[in-house]
Amino acid sequence: MKKFVAAALGGTLAGVLAATQIAGPLLAQESARTSNVYEQLDLFGDIFERIRAQYVEEVDEGDLIEAAINGMLTSLDPHSSYLSPDDAEDMRVQTRGEFGGLGIEVTQEDGFVKVVSPIDGTPADAAGIEAGDFITHVDGESVLGLTLDQAVEMMRGPVGSEIVITVGREGEPDPFDVSIIRDTIKLTAVRTRTQGDTVILRVTTFNDQTMPNLEAGLKKQVEELGGMENVNGIVLDLRNNPGGLLTQAIRVSDAFLEKGEIVSTRGRNPEDGDRFNATVGDLADGKPIVVLINGGSASASEIVAGALQDHRRAIVVGTKSFGKGSVQTVMPLRGSAAMRLTTARYYTPSGRSIQALGVSPDIVVEQPRRQPAEEEEQEEQRRVRTEADLRGSLNNDSLSEDEIRQIEEDRAKAEAAAQLREDDYQLAYAIDILKGLSALGPTE
Repeated sequence: MKKFVAAALGGTLAGVLAATQIAGPLLAQESARTSNVYEQLDLFGDIFERIRAQYVEEVDEGDLIEAAINGMLTSLDPHSSYLSPDDAEDMRVQTRGEFGGLGIEVTQEDGFVKVVSPIDGTPADAAGIEAGDFITHVDGESVLGLTLDQAVEMMRGPVGSEIVITVGREGEPDPFDVSIIRDTIKLTAVRTRTQGDTVILRVTTFNDQTMPNLEAGLKKQVEELGGMENVNGIVLDLRNNPGGLLTQAIRVSDAFLEKGEIVSTRGRNPEDGDRFNATVGDLADGKPIVVLINGGSASASEIVAGALQDHRRAIVVGTKSFGKGSVQTVMPLRGSAAMRLTTARYYTPSGRSIQALGVSPDIVVEQPRRQPAEEEEQEEQRRVRTEADLRGSLNNDSLSEDEIRQIEEDRAKAEAAAQLREDDYQLAYAIDILKGLSALGPTE
């Protein structure tokens, strides 16, 4: 018994010694790391004081601190930033769907402002700004070397005022100026219409109104077609949609999925990850879906496209998406300011991250650039004349009036389809896919 106790005590003592031997260096490393951090903070304080006391002009201490904080955040990635009280309020207003500006979603690349996408129906859209454009100057002043927030601030101004931005575009030999009149941007989150027997859901952003707009718009279009049995499919148009709220992306994906994972997020610590799953119910009643994407489809748009693609619920058509696969959390700070910090990456149901890679469409379809007006006129002049165009040509007497009317209606539909190919080739391609699937009939 005494030997047992002695052995036990010896084991305890050895354990204490071992723990001390292991913990000692670790504590020393942590102490050195903490000491180094305090030294760096002291260095920051020294620089701050010297700027305040010796800079050639008097400086605002608050502005200096904000610049330092923003510099710290923007050094992490293009999507982390400090939001001043005014910027934080602007962001809250944008999330609600109405704000002042040009109507473009931007990021930063190689020191310049890069257009993620123009927003439908906005001054930037009307002026012909395209996804992928680089903004190099604002009213003649270079944006090179500015933070993204500083560049955006330069583009802000009173509603009705003019701004001239200099744009560099792939395929154009030289930058060119674009004049835009600032306006109040009212985002319609979802626009709906029908093209033949197809329902088109044009989702322009993911804000608080997206899911309510989508549900109401889809219901209205289905009713106008006389019920879901008369619908051959749905086009979910996410082109030039820069994203928005993760919660809305999940709800839109869930609207067309019966079960399974929609998206997962993984942060720095494994326990911080989240997984979001679909619930029972499909607003489209199993009708085929084509999702349209392009280089302006980012973030929440990519979540929806990736989820429907991985579950083989939709055919994805268009060009590769933007590739923003990170999640930002907006954290309130004192004084009504806020911090936008990248806290996680998101993954599609198959486990793929689209960060910097984007979603690749199942069918790659480029959108042809529009011809200049003079080329369109020349094309029209080259149109082939037919017998019916000749003066005094004979009528066709073998058809009844009803048959002639039916032929004319069919021709009108064909001409409308041809015009759609001219106006929006990608959308026309998507509709043709749904027509083909409808012609094949339901599959078991």
